[in-house]
Amino acid sequence: MADVHVALDLRSPASQLLWVELQWSPAQPRQTWTLPVWTPGSYTVRDPSQHLHSLSVEQAGQPLVPRRRSPETWELQCRVSEPITLRYALEARQLTVRTNHLDPVFASLCLSAVVMLVEGQRWNRHLLQVLLPPSWSVVCPLPQNNGSFVAENFDHLVDAPVHAGELHVETLNVREISHQLVLIGTPPSGWSSTLPAEIEAICSSVCTLMDSDPPSRESYQLVLQLLDQGYGGLEHDNSSVMQFPWTRLLEEGGTRSLLQLIGHEYLHQWNVRRLRPSEYVPYRYDKPVISEGLWFAEGITSYFDLALTLLSGFSSRLDLLEDLAADLSHVLLNPGTGIQSLADSSREAWVRLYKQSPANARSQISYYKLGTALAFCLDVRLRQAGGSLARSLRLLWSRLGPHGRGYTRRDLMDVIGSTSPELASQLPTWLDDCGSIPVESCLKELGLELQPVMAAHPDAGWTLHENDGSVWIVRTVSSGAAESAGLVAGDELLAIRNWRCQNLQRSQQLLHGADQCQVFYSRRGRIASTELSLKKAGVERHRLAWDPGATREARLLRDQWFQII
Repeated sequence: MADVHVALDLRSPASQLLWVELQWSPAQPRQTWTLPVWTPGSYTVRDPSQHLHSLSVEQAGQPLVPRRRSPETWELQCRVSEPITLRYALEARQLTVRTNHLDPVFASLCLSAVVMLVEGQRWNRHLLQVLLPPSWSVVCPLPQNNGSFVAENFDHLVDAPVHAGELHVETLNVREISHQLVLIGTPPSGWSSTLPAEIEAICSSVCTLMDSDPPSRESYQLVLQLLDQGYGGLEHDNSSVMQFPWTRLLEEGGTRSLLQLIGHEYLHQWNVRRLRPSEYVPYRYDKPVISEGLWFAEGITSYFDLALTLLSGFSSRLDLLEDLAADLSHVLLNPGTGIQSLADSSREAWVRLYKQSPANARSQISYYKLGTALAFCLDVRLRQAGGSLARSLRLLWSRLGPHGRGYTRRDLMDVIGSTSPELASQLPTWLDDCGSIPVESCLKELGLELQPVMAAHPDAGWTLHENDGSVWIVRTVSSGAAESAGLVAGDELLAIRNWRCQNLQRSQQLLHGADQCQVFYSRRGRIASTELSLKKAGVERHRLAWDPGATREARLLRDQWFQII
């Protein structure tokens, strides 16, 4: 089979412009190529072709004129067997784990937003060359040969992120298998000397959870970008890319949060990359593909990431309860829980979760958070039946993961049913019916109780955001005080009780006083006022505590639950 040669030119980093060149020998006179519209692991259409320009094609030194068939697809007629060269530029100005960024300090490239898929070439070998500025080095989780990175096929290539610059790379050892830790950015006080050992321990705990060595074929890479703001991660077969704000490291629980993020992405080697919903085997890059299985992909992983620091000895049982309470509070206090089912939250990810709006915030629930709640309830009920969620995940992995088979709802029910047929028959209700997941009863069965934590300020029924010295309403609560007063998202708050809203803190302080208060605001440049009828401070969040009246059976089950695996 003929190879596809890919070259990435990063030698003008200050331009933030990435040049891409593909070469291949066509087997058919009609050639079509497409830039993927989405990145696996991030379920929304991002249309990276919007950043593409200066596309040109030549064959045997002669220019060819392609026809754009759609926003992301081109085609042309050519001569068979003579090499074609396709060249284009990409603006690289978006620093996220699923987009492209290039500047004079470093480059972070997600290749599914860079490299075209040439029709008929998907399963051919792809050879990648990266052209660098002086003094830069490059890392990519692909094997190298004669100065090129070698991908078995297009999927293998675009699943391999590229990072370049003056990088700090350390070697880790997980179950006697070499890993690379790539650190981009440094906290003001420097990295902790214990960080590599802590990461090794977290990764080893994931292997213990899965009762398996890392399934990565190449030396696994963990890429950690430390930023002043931004949080997230993206999983790959043989690597993960994560962003974390350095300010969080200064806060209580900050290091725990970082290790949970690392553990979450590392666990995705099993759950999501190799064990994934059947709709994503194989991936379709040209359009969104709906699946209800995202709750399992992300919710199960999110549930276990909370426990990995406990499993590794870096946190306590109380820390786990604190973190679980935060996720359960999001579910219990979110009005979207009564509007969107967990299965629908997964299916509608393409149009809702990644496209936040004031309306969406009121009418949807994250399949990460609600999936965590369902995972918790499954774990409790499975333990009551003599199993555990960890054991069920391992069973599903052994049945499907190593063979590259995707799972369906039926597969999940079969695995759960091997421990508890009654619980398996209950799963469809939990997935399809709003408000059906029995969080509070499962907490009681563990000898735990929810304790409400009241908000510090009266309830105005709004969420505010401060920007450039102005305070804005970003969303309102359905039937809340702000909505009843005629305020809407996008209004700028000017004054409360005849005092200026100089910042977010002042705006909250001004809510204290009589329940009725006058609010001055600006909407589309026009100033107006309204009467706001405040409500008493409501529940801001919940915390989890030991139930003093818990039965011996509940305490024993709780101790078993804390074992995790």
